[in-house]
Amino acid sequence: MYTYLVLKTLHIFGAMLFLGTGFGSAWYRLRADFSDDARIITWVQQEIVRADWYFTVPAGLIMPLTGVGLIHTLHLGWTTPWIVAGFLGYCTAGIFWLPAVWLQIRMRKLAEEALAGGTKVPTEFHRYARWWAALGVPSFGASVFTVWVMVAKHVAIG
Repeated sequence: MYTYLVLKTLHIFGAMLFLGTGFGSAWYRLRADFSDDARIITWVQQEIVRADWYFTVPAGLIMPLTGVGLIHTLHLGWTTPWIVAGFLGYCTAGIFWLPAVWLQIRMRKLAEEALAGGTKVPTEFHRYARWWAALGVPSFGASVFTVWVMVAKHVAIG
């Protein structure tokens, strides 16, 4: 029972960290972009990339590892409908998140170059920002769906 509780706690903590970092990153990036201040935009971009390495990536690893541990601890089958749905939601979130990470790194570089040159962030930055948001919405939505499936289990999927 102790193993189950530890795994479940870590699993939930990973989901909270993943969703919280994603939501916070979106909020602060949006607010920074509206400032139109290269210093603020650069700092926020640097922090978003840093937050992904410190929080999102570890959470993204904790969730599947603890999920596998929970499946084994509870003697569940890999074809259990809510497990399949949760896994698909997790993978969908990742498919949208990975290109968004590349965009974040690129936007950070563009912001740093603008700050160093004493100019406004370029149009390319704002184009990437729109793509980042367009990728972030389905990634975040798939993450929320995955959490819902994990909570609702049999009610959600059958």
